[in-house]
Order: sequence, then C-alpha cells, then structure tokens
Amino acid sequence: LDYCNAHYSGISTGNIHRLQLIQNAAALLLPRSSRSDHITPVLSCLHWLPVCFRIDFKILLLVFKALHGQALIYIGDLLSPHEPDRCLRSSGRNLLTVPESHLVTKGDQTFAVRAPKLWKSLPEELRLAKSVPSFKSLLKTFLYHKAFS
Repeated sequence: LDYCNAHYSGISTGNIHRLQLIQNAAALLLPRSSRSDHITPVLSCLHWLPVCFRIDFKILLLVFKALHGQALIYIGDLLSPHEPDRCLRSSGRNLLTVPESHLVTKGDQTFAVRAPKLWKSLPEELRLAKSVPSFKSLLKTFLYHKAFS
C-alpha cells in the first residue's frame, strides 16, 4: 500500500477510496478488532494515517529531502524556492513558488504544483526542521491531528 504512494497524487477519489478499503481490511485483521468495529478509532489506535494523508506525507517527505539535497536531482528540479522581488516577511520562511498549471483537473495534481501547495500549508516549525527523522516525526504528528481531530 505504501509502495510509491507519492505517485498516487493524481488518482481519482474513487481509487483512493479503494485503497482506503484495503487499509481498513488490513487494520481489522489485527487482534482486538472485529468486523463490526468503526474503523476510525482502530486506525487512530494503530497510529495509521488514512490513505490520502499517507500520500501527502510521502510527497512532503520528498520535498523536504529535495530541499536538503537528499533526494534525486530531478525531484529538486521540479521545485523552486520563493524569492520575492523586495524584502518581505515571507523572505526567510522556506516557501516554494507554486507554478501555474494550465490544466485544472490534472495539472493541479502534478508533483510540481501539488508539492509546493502542500509545503505552503505546513506550519513554519515543520518547514524549518533540521533533520529527516525530526521532520518525519513532526509531520506525522501534524497529519495525525489533522486526520483524527
């Protein structure tokens, strides 16, 4: 389910729902859960993010690694740092420029467009994390609260 899930960014909500059903079935295979249990508390107890949040997690992890020189070069080439023309408060906030997409349905789902939008939605302390393990921990906590609150 997690293999190459950053590529799931542009798939339809119907296909994401199918993947979610697979994750739900896997969660119910574990002890202390029955088929009649509601799945949200089970996923929360297991600390498993729902599929749509897992996809966002993987995309944001790729962005973090690319910005810190730990990802493949072509991924970093898809991202461009936000550099305002004049001195603004947003100058040192580690933001990315969101390119214009010409196709509303598929263009907005490409990595080059979606990744900067997701990055911009993160709190500043997450964007300024110093290491990959620190970023992963903070990001999972952030998405967990977003998913289950």
